[in-house]
Amino acid sequence: MESYQLARLCAKALSEKKAQDIVILDVHEQTVVCSYFVIASGRSTTQVRALGDAVEEKLEKECALSPLRKEGLREGRWGVLDYGDVVVHVFNEESRLFYYLERLWDSGRNVERYEE
Repeated sequence: MESYQLARLCAKALSEKKAQDIVILDVHEQTVVCSYFVIASGRSTTQVRALGDAVEEKLEKECALSPLRKEGLREGRWGVLDYGDVVVHVFNEESRLFYYLERLWDSGRNVERYEE
């Protein structure tokens, strides 16, 4: 599966669990760490954890992929799932405003708002 398709699948899993403000950022020209960030918000710590679980379950089921690394989801404020070329960030609203990753990585042409 291509990186962009994987990023879209992650966004779809987030959307199915009612994540807010889902964004796919193409960062391949800005970093060697990955090609895409998928960023979304949850309304509560419980939803942030559920969003991370939903991405993990969907990618395991549909692509037989497990994250290379995952951090922070247990606390429910911010979590990351690293799938190599795609990194998923799930925030509660307050943490998303604080870190504001879109501002750091937005080049004006690389942001896609995901909507189903």
